[in-house]
Formats: sequence, structure tokens, C-alpha cells
Amino acid sequence: MIARTAPKSLTRFFSLSRHLCTATGTQSQKLERIADEILSLTKLERNDYAVLLRYKMGYNNYGPAVTGIGSPSSAGAASAGPGSDAKAAEKVVFDVKLEKYDAASKIKIIKEVRSFTDLGLKEAKDLVEKVPVVVKKGITKDDAEAIMAKLKDLGATVVLE
Repeated sequence: MIARTAPKSLTRFFSLSRHLCTATGTQSQKLERIADEILSLTKLERNDYAVLLRYKMGYNNYGPAVTGIGSPSSAGAASAGPGSDAKAAEKVVFDVKLEKYDAASKIKIIKEVRSFTDLGLKEAKDLVEKVPVVVKKGITKDDAEAIMAKLKDLGATVVLE
């Protein structure tokens, strides 16, 4: 197993490995501060940040959000006819929302939430206690229904969004 060590200073690391596009010292300090702030976030906050960044940059989960006018993909969609509207309206990405749960099964629900997320015990506990809350975002219908079934078996009220 190869041990990875983090450099003490990103500016020293960047100057040794490659030159930054922005040569000023204040720019590299700004980037170092941003990197430190991102690393201080929890896993859930980092996930939300990644989703927000992709959204602000104009990307969705499947690539660029907007196609160019007159591109082959937009021309094919326009000539497909009215039948394609029903297929486009069908939802393919779901969120699992925990509405409420039985207090007696709180610990079991927290363990189950930890099993399908990458959250630690404290983060999962905090998430479950914030009901109603989305516990899993952007998953397929099959995965969402499996998670729903597990949580419902434990006494939780769960909905798909």
C-alpha cells in the first residue's frame, strides 16, 4: 500500500509540480483558502456543494444542460413528434424524503440511513432528526423503491420526490 502524504503548503506543492495559470501570490493564497474551506465541510455539505457548482456551471448529471441551436440533438428532438413529449416528461431521477418515523425505531432508521449514505453516526443522527428531510438525492426509481421499502419496514413514512 502506498502512503499518500498531503503537502504542507499548496503553494509549495503547485510551484514544485507545475505553474499555476495565475502567477500572483494573492491568487494562490485565495485558492489555498478555498481548498481549506472545502476540506472543512462535512460529506453531506461537500455533496451539496458539488451539486450546486455543477448547476452554476450549467451542467447536470448527464453532461451540458443546454445544447446549441441547430445541433443534431436538438433537430432530432424537434422532428420526433408529439409522442416524444410523454417520454421526456417521465421522471428518471428521484429523491427519497423521510417524512416521519416511529420514535421506538429511531436507532434502526439511523443505521439504515448510514447503510445507503456515506454519513457518519452523528451526521446520520442529525439528518434523521431534521424530519421532514431528503435522505438520498438523485437516484434511480429502483434504488429509491428499495430504500423506501427498507425504511417503511422500520416504521418510517417515506415519499418519493
